[in-house]
Parts: sequence; structure tokens; C-alpha cells
Amino acid sequence: MNAKVKSCAVAAGFAVFLSTFCFFQAPSWASGPQQIEAIDGLGRKIIVPAPVRKIVALNSDALEALRILNAQDRVVGVFSQIETDSAFWGDLVNKPKVGSWREPNSEIIAELAPDIVLAYAKTPSPEWEARMTSQGITVLRLDLYKAETLEREIRELGRVLGRTQEAERFCSWNSQWMNRIESEISGAPQRPWVYVESYSDYQAAAPTSGGHEMVVMAGGRNIAEDLAIPFARITPEWVVTRNPEVIIKAGSFSSGYGAADAVAPLNKRRDGIMNRPAWSLIKAVATGNVHVLDSSIWVGPRAVVGIAYMAKWLHPDLMSDIDPEALHKEYMETFQRLPYKGAYVSDPAPEASGK
Repeated sequence: MNAKVKSCAVAAGFAVFLSTFCFFQAPSWASGPQQIEAIDGLGRKIIVPAPVRKIVALNSDALEALRILNAQDRVVGVFSQIETDSAFWGDLVNKPKVGSWREPNSEIIAELAPDIVLAYAKTPSPEWEARMTSQGITVLRLDLYKAETLEREIRELGRVLGRTQEAERFCSWNSQWMNRIESEISGAPQRPWVYVESYSDYQAAAPTSGGHEMVVMAGGRNIAEDLAIPFARITPEWVVTRNPEVIIKAGSFSSGYGAADAVAPLNKRRDGIMNRPAWSLIKAVATGNVHVLDSSIWVGPRAVVGIAYMAKWLHPDLMSDIDPEALHKEYMETFQRLPYKGAYVSDPAPEASGK
């Protein structure tokens, strides 16, 4: 074999070896920790270790989003309040508890050694985040409850977890229904005045709150639209003088998914509002246009369901072709992989007697 031929043979052999080595080598991240850049709910660039295998979810919105993305198998720790709705969360209830979404237990989280902790944008405190960071634990702050930013955050989380297809599937579905609701109510001659009450009595949901955002998207006008505090304490007399046409109240009753008579506490809260002193003078009470919405569809990944109910109450003639309950059923079966059951809004109220 002459030198030229021998040289070619050696080169060919090396090429075969190299191609074989490249073909069988492990994925790039297997050789050491890799990173991905994410934009959190505060607009910050966060460096996340990849791949993300272990997650602590500090709140129900984050955990529900993980099920949308079919990534619940990566959860190693959950918020302690999860036990109040065990029927909905199933086996996730058995995961280690790390405390409340406001004040999680840093020591327990550290012991779980998660790749990321999912938290709301502004809660827990920056000091808590600093403690996590000092222990090498990444905190990814995503609200995942505001209808206006939900799709962007779902896409971002899906990208971080390698679940982009699942994220796009949900966002496409959500956009379809949001656009349809907007189209249905676009011909409304006016936007009814609404008093939106948060979980605490006499606490108005004002601009920048999720409740305010939802009622505006549903075609209403918030009587608290000029208040500067998102959850403002108001007086009963203030509501009477504003005389809203519709009243919508947020309710948190726990176990709504599995309760035998889940509508009872919703109706009880509705009746309590209608019987408040002097509130019979309010148009919404006089006409029976008072509604209580369960927390599971009040903001969060299911906000579109709550918005559909609100739009139905505000514009019943325009929303006759949309069934919020059927929409909710579709969400539960498609994105949570659960059968639909439970009650999430109060029954229609009778008009006040003599009015």
C-alpha cells in the first residue's frame, strides 16, 4: 500500500470512529449542568438549571399549570394548604409539605433539593428568595393567575420544562375561548356597573387585581375603577351610593371539587350579601343579580371559565351560545385529565320581594 492510499485509509477509519463516537455520545446536558434563561413575572432574566427534574410548587396556580403541561411527575414538594382540596389534587397531596405560599419553610425546601421553586411574582419576600439563592436553589417567580399574562407565563414555563407542545395546546384553546367571549359581547350597548368583592367582606377588587381584570374582560365596568389600592377596604354605604347593577363575590370554600353539596356554601354567601343592612336599595340586590364565584375559577389557569360566567351574568342576551359549565368540563377533562364534578358558582338568586 503506497503512502497516499495508506493515508486515505487512516483518514477514512478515523472518520468512521468519529462519526460512531458522536452518534453514541450522551445528550449535551448529561456531561454536566446546563442552563436555560427564563423571564420571570417581574421581567427579570433568571438562569435555570437544565433539565429541570425536581420542582417545588408553592401555590395552587403553579401546581395546576404543571398538570396542564403534564409535568406533575417532577413535583417533589407542595404548599401545605393542598390538603383542603384532596379530591382535586389526588396523589399530589402525598408530596412533602413546605409551608404556606406566603411563608414557606426554607429548611424543608433545602432538604428536598429542587432544581426550581415556583412562586408568585411578589410573594414570598425577596429576603426568602435570597436565602434560597444562597443555598443554590433557583426561584422562578410566575403568577400564573392573571388572565392578561397567563399565556405568556405558561409558554415560558413550558419552554423551561421542555413542554412547549403542551403549552401551545393550552394557549391555543384559551385564546380561542377568550376571543369568542370578546366577540360575543362586542355588540353590547353598554357596560354594566359591577361591584367586585374579593374574599374578605367589604374588600373591593380594584385596578391591578385579577378580579378587576376579569370583570373588564367580561364586559363590565368596576365601581372601584378609580381606587388606587388593588384590594381596598370600603364601607357598606359606599357600595350603596355607587348602586351597582351586578355584584360578584369571590369565595374560597375548599373541597369544592369533591363535596357532596358544593353549591350550598356558595348560596349561603350569596344570601348573606343580599341581606346586608340597607343593601336592598342596591339595584343588583333588588333584581337578584348577585353571584358568588369559587376561587378555583376566580383568576388562575381557569380564569377563562370565570370570565365566561361573568359575561353571561352581565350580558345574558349576547352570551346565549356559550355554556360556561361545558367550557369548564372541557378544560377539566382535557388539561387536568379529571372528570368534571362539583359546583363553582351560586345558584340564580330570586329578585328581592317587593322590588
